[in-house]
Amino acid sequence: MIAQKEYSKKVHARIRSERMAVDIIACVHELFYDRGLEIIMFRNTLIDCKPSEVLELHQYAKSMLDKPISVNATLELLVTLKKTTIENAKIDIGRLTSEWSASENKAEEFIANKLCNFFGSRPKQPTDVVLFGFGRIGRLLARELITQEGSGRQLRLRAVAVRSIDIPSLHKRASLLKIDSVHGAFPGTVIVDQENLALIVNGRPIHFIATPNPTEADYTNYGIHNALLIDNSGAFRDEAALSKHLERTGIDKVLLTAPGNGIKNIVHGVNHNVVDASTDKIISAASCTTNAISPVLKVVNDTFGIERGHLETIHAYTNDQNLVDNMHKKYRRGRAAALNMVITETGAGKAVDKCIPGLGSKLTSSAIRVPVPNGSLAVLNLQLLRSTTMEEVLKVFKNAALSGPLVEQIHFNTSNELVSSDIVGNPCPCIFDTNATQISGDGNSLTLYVWYDNEYGYSRQVLRLAKHFADVRRNTYY
Repeated sequence: MIAQKEYSKKVHARIRSERMAVDIIACVHELFYDRGLEIIMFRNTLIDCKPSEVLELHQYAKSMLDKPISVNATLELLVTLKKTTIENAKIDIGRLTSEWSASENKAEEFIANKLCNFFGSRPKQPTDVVLFGFGRIGRLLARELITQEGSGRQLRLRAVAVRSIDIPSLHKRASLLKIDSVHGAFPGTVIVDQENLALIVNGRPIHFIATPNPTEADYTNYGIHNALLIDNSGAFRDEAALSKHLERTGIDKVLLTAPGNGIKNIVHGVNHNVVDASTDKIISAASCTTNAISPVLKVVNDTFGIERGHLETIHAYTNDQNLVDNMHKKYRRGRAAALNMVITETGAGKAVDKCIPGLGSKLTSSAIRVPVPNGSLAVLNLQLLRSTTMEEVLKVFKNAALSGPLVEQIHFNTSNELVSSDIVGNPCPCIFDTNATQISGDGNSLTLYVWYDNEYGYSRQVLRLAKHFADVRRNTYY
């Protein structure tokens, strides 16, 4: 009888928590659409979350902060935020609730003190976006641009430029946007507008423009002005080629989703401050691997110093490889991608130098493509300038994942069961595997395992950089 009472008590407590989670979700959506306030919890978006997912994030806080945060406290802070005039901001409610729980102030006083700089800010004019190319990265960018648009105060996807377009291919592109073998179905509506060669995605018209030659496109015909063009076609890599996009009216800036030659290569969180939004016209978001390793390397280099190191990437196969054995311009990449581990080269080690000057020359690198469609791993073997301990290493990375400039980049993962499929859909470009970390007896040699979703995690980095480049980033608290 006592056991039954205890069971009922726990069930009712869970139901109360789930009801509060529903109210949390309602507050999150109201703030997002009405005020441009993006509420996250330890880097994780709360838009379109289920109540169980909200409760799981509260449980995650207990493992990361060594103390629980109350669902009731989270809800109280959100209700208090609704009463303020704060808008156009990004706020980590998990961190805010954790700090409030250690304070003696009332919710109104706490928010007034912590977010005093957020009051009075007004949203800037939104920036139109044109995607040049609609492959793996292009479609993920389209999904995220639509999902993150909210009330349209930052980036607005207006058009997709492709080499050719007709009604049959428009229907095919609609299907590829809606369904994805790796990332699942897009949780929204995709309607084909045959008359205007456009897709209506969640009610937003997105024109598909045939652009075999960038210099011949006229985006102003579609009401697009001063747009940011994100080139994910892979066709253009240097300043001269990418400058062709700027020859037509309607495009103001170009962001390349690949390593660039002769232009700034940027990893958001590491060196995005070198971008001058008022003068720079063309920049690169580097590669998925560079975005995965640079934040980790920066933490190690800044804390311990790096004498030398070797990087090995174990990378998912890509569309650059052959499905079955066939001719290829590069050796080994012509062998069947889904059947073989394929040794190949990577320039990620040298590319780090463009983000962290002086470090690339200390690194060697190589790569192995493996038979998984998505989800990659970088193994970093580093010789340090000063010795350390496992305890210190984990503490340093935990702190970097919780506060400072790299909280959106580094995910401190403590799972004993972490495998590649677990990191698919993770918004961070690098997932630090705590349980795989190794250190030599003298504390001078450190081996780190860094996972990354080479498609989605990279796409989220591209959008962080795009907002910074377009100068539409919100005030942030995380």
